[in-house]
Amino acid sequence: MAKIGYARVSSTDQNLSRQYAALKNAGISKIFADKQSGKDTNRPELQKLLKYIRDDDIVFVMSLDRLSRNANDITKLIQSIKDTGASFQSLDLPDFSAIPDKGLRNMLTDVLLAVFKFQAESERQHIRERQSQGIKIAKQRGVYKGKPRLYSPTAKDPQKRYIYQQICDELQYSQASERKIAEKFGVSRSVVKYIKSDLKELQPSPLLNKKLKSQ
Repeated sequence: MAKIGYARVSSTDQNLSRQYAALKNAGISKIFADKQSGKDTNRPELQKLLKYIRDDDIVFVMSLDRLSRNANDITKLIQSIKDTGASFQSLDLPDFSAIPDKGLRNMLTDVLLAVFKFQAESERQHIRERQSQGIKIAKQRGVYKGKPRLYSPTAKDPQKRYIYQQICDELQYSQASERKIAEKFGVSRSVVKYIKSDLKELQPSPLLNKKLKSQ
């Protein structure tokens, strides 16, 4: 049984060192890494990993969103991993890798991932709804005047809209500081600050609001 790691950042100017460190601390020496968006699975190192893994291997990622941002793609990728006879483990979820029975290991992982994906997708849908409501209210109040912001849910550049959503996700689902998030996505801290402000103004849950204030 071999431990194989996969790491990903969204662009070439972002740093993989944090993911490398987490995977190496978990005892993983063989790591495949992409500097590419998680919008689809057409990533060269990911495809190499799927061809490399063998029966009883375990594929590790630092967090589930490093595998993909899309719940359907996550499901398909994990199934592709299992089709090779390997299994999957995310370091931010309970560790089942020590369970010797591969069938039981996969079953527990599947149950946990199903719950996690449902919660993540539900929260993201609520966020998008709040963002749409906030944009509508802002337009009614005449807030949308002057030069538009580069990173927003209505940015003309689809890549900047995508980065805006990813930063929203990072602010909610990771423990990273504003500085780390800014470095990861190649933006200034002021961009992260105004996106955090957007989330607060859109009246997130008390738990999320407490988390945003603590960062």
